[in-house]
Formats: sequence, C-alpha cells, structure tokens
Amino acid sequence: MKKAIIIGSGIGGIALSIRLSKMGYSVKVFESNLYPGGKIHSIEKNGFRFDAGPSLFTMPNYVDDLFKLCGENPRDFFNYKRKKIGCKYFWEDGTELVAYGEKKEFIKEVEEKLDVPKKVLIKYFDRAKIKYDNTTPLFLNKSLHKVKTFFSKETFKALLSFNKYDIFKSLHQINKEELKEPHLIQLFDRFATYVGSNPFQVSGMMSLIQHLENHFGTYIPLKGMVSITESLVNLAKRQGVEFLFESNVDKIIIENNIAKGIMSNGHFSSSDIVISNMDINPTYNILMPEISKPKKIVRNNPSSSALIFYWGISKQNPNLDLHNIFFSNNYKEEFEEIFKNYNISDDPTVYINITSKDIKNDAPKNCENWFVMVNAPYDTGQDWDLMINKVRKSVLKKISRNLKVDISENIITEEILTPVTIQSKTKSHLGALYGPSSNKRLSAFFRHSNFSNDIKSLFFCGGSVHPGGGIPICLLSAKITAELINNIDK
Repeated sequence: MKKAIIIGSGIGGIALSIRLSKMGYSVKVFESNLYPGGKIHSIEKNGFRFDAGPSLFTMPNYVDDLFKLCGENPRDFFNYKRKKIGCKYFWEDGTELVAYGEKKEFIKEVEEKLDVPKKVLIKYFDRAKIKYDNTTPLFLNKSLHKVKTFFSKETFKALLSFNKYDIFKSLHQINKEELKEPHLIQLFDRFATYVGSNPFQVSGMMSLIQHLENHFGTYIPLKGMVSITESLVNLAKRQGVEFLFESNVDKIIIENNIAKGIMSNGHFSSSDIVISNMDINPTYNILMPEISKPKKIVRNNPSSSALIFYWGISKQNPNLDLHNIFFSNNYKEEFEEIFKNYNISDDPTVYINITSKDIKNDAPKNCENWFVMVNAPYDTGQDWDLMINKVRKSVLKKISRNLKVDISENIITEEILTPVTIQSKTKSHLGALYGPSSNKRLSAFFRHSNFSNDIKSLFFCGGSVHPGGGIPICLLSAKITAELINNIDK
C-alpha cells in the first residue's frame, strides 16, 4: 500500500486525507497542535463556547460529499440547518436591513428599506450567476496550472464570456455602477472581505461571492462550526487515517528532486507522496529552506487578518441574529488603513457572530456568546497591545450607540485573538486569514499551484494555494489535489 503524509490538519488536509484513503493510500496526518482543524476549533470559558475561527457556513454539500464518498449517510454524523436570516446590517444613520435567506424576501426588503427597484437587484444577481456558472469549471474545480485544463468545452465557454466578468474593474466600481444606492453598495462591497481583500482593489469578478451566499444560502451546524472538524476527523479515522498530534514537522526530505518523507520531532517518516496543508510561505521558509521560493509567492501580499474579541455577554439582545454587521461611516478609509497604513481605522466595521441564537448550550441561560471581529492588517510588527485597547473602545462605542445600550457593562468573560496569535496557533503567514490577498485583478492565476513543478511527489492544499481560502474553497482544494495525485498513479 502506498503511503501519504499530510502536514497539517486544517479542513483541506482532513478532507484530502479522506480522499487519499479512499484511493488506497495509507495516510498519516502530522499536526503540531493538540487538536485538529487549524482555524476551525473552539474556545470554552466560564460556561461559554465560541467557534474560534470561521463563522460562516455555506455550501454544506461539499462536506456531505465526503461522507457519501465513503458510503455513509452524512445525516448520521453531521447536521445543520439553513438560516432564514443571512445577516442583519446596521448603519450609523439608523438604517437597518435584514438580508433574508430567500432571494425574493431579500429583494423586497431592499426595495422597501432602501428604495431600490427590484429589477436592479435581479439584474445584478443574474450577472453574478453568469460569472459563477461560467468560471467555476475553470477556477474552482480544476488546477489552473495544468495545460489540459484550458482545453475543454467549459474553458472555451468561460473564455468566450471573458468580457462579462468585470475583471479589470474593481468590485466597488461594479457595485457603484449597477446598484447606485450607497448603503447597498457598501453591503455588497463587504463580500471582498470573504477573501481578505479590498473592495476598492479586488476584481469585479468577486460579485459572484454574493451569488454564492444569496443563491445557495447560509447555514449553521447544529453543534457549531467545530463539529465540521470533529465529524470529518472521525470520518477520516473510520477510513484508517492516522492523526499524530503534537507532531511538529521540521523538514520535508527531498532527494534527487523527489519528496521522500518528513522529519518530525527528530524522527524520519518515509512516504510515497508528501502534501503540505500548511501555509505556503512557512512550507518553503521552514520546511524547505534550501528550495527557492517561487516569485509568485514573493510578489503576493498577504490578505487581511482579524482582531477578534470573544465576549461572554450577561444579557440577551433580541435585535441581533447569528450574523450581524455594524458598518463604518467611511469604508474606503477603513480599507486604506488596513492595506496601505497597516492599521485599524478609528471607525472600523464590526462583525458579531452569536451562535447561542441557534445553539442554546453555547451560553448560560439568559446570556449570549459574542464573537466580535474587525478586519485588521497582517502583522508587520505593530503594537498590538496598544491597538487592542484602541479598537476595543471604538467597537464598544459603536455597538452601544447602535443598540442604545452600554454593552461594556454586560461583558463577563473575554478572550482576544490577534494576527500574532493567529500566526502562532495556525502557522498562517503573518496572521493573514486567506493566504495571499486577491487585490490584484488576475490574482487567481498567481496563487501557488496544488503541486510542485520542480519536486516530484510533493503537493499542496489549503487556503494559501489554489483555488483560495474559506471552508468550501479549501474543500475544493483538497478535491483538486486528490485528482492530481490520482492522475500520477494512472
């Protein structure tokens, strides 16, 4: 039986371990932490449970597919529900908007609250759908770094519609041209943050993200986001995958340009193939220091990061839902601070995730668990202690002002996550959440491939390589990598 070693147990690494096991490989996953999941884990403190990392769950069919691949019914092991309300939005001028999960309800809400004719949104959604339908076969389902990818009917169809993708316009420019209403523009600009990027720079192609959320819906796992990790790790174990925790990988062993295995905690483990689910930068910097880092990695700037407060709140707030956004008054200035000045605005947009709205055991009775996040720059050596104090004050003022209640009086427990701690816990380069940013208009073509051109038997998967970050995209990265490995076995 052929052997495979996966470095890191992020969601992409776990998914790939399942796929490789089904392909007949003996799979070992080396993880430096005590727990699996990378960013998808949880924090428990004083009776509160917080999902520590990603809080948005879309396209759950990609998780279900892994159970079905193994001949299992996903409902026996992992369950979720679709949200009727995708998100609640709040602006400083008193405007409030509910993004309903059903498209018709959302369009009606926008028409009534913002006086935007429904035909405007319908046209926008239709264009976003075309972008998604035409580009998915090329950008999300296959390797962009294999010539044969570009010789298919789907690819030719995608290329023929190239002028419809708005690649050389920014997302903000597209939103401004098509939507016109300032609140709606800001709302749709927000989707650039799903890939850790700046809406004033990222390609207009990214309007397809809005299609993903609005068309396919948003969901919540019944046992929290961490249950994605837990259920898939258990599935992998049932397939014979071995997880080795507290097993820091020191080096990828390369002989005659072939990956032969790894050194972990001073011991050599041989393997027929090696896959890094670790961020691509430390993969080269730490595990392969003698190998020249590809120029595309050197040239790509990291995505944004986050400053997160985990607050146990001693009261319930009926005006809030699972996902809530309190917008900045000046969105452009906020992103200039992040990507130009490597700072956090004095008036940042605030995201609040409250899983206890749906999962009652996540907080004590009459309490709520608040995951409070602001977009932040990646770590360049900023004084994070100083920034935490400044941001904490501005965030509390914004929330209290909008909710008309002093939230600071209700905080009974607190944990804080910064770009520095994100990097230390997950090995994410400089704390960036999505690997390289997508601020360059053709950034999809500049992500690192899922395989090495120079080293045989070496592969990569996860949010820092093709096709990108986020749970569903990382699951697709695992699928692409598995197909590449399967092709070398034929």
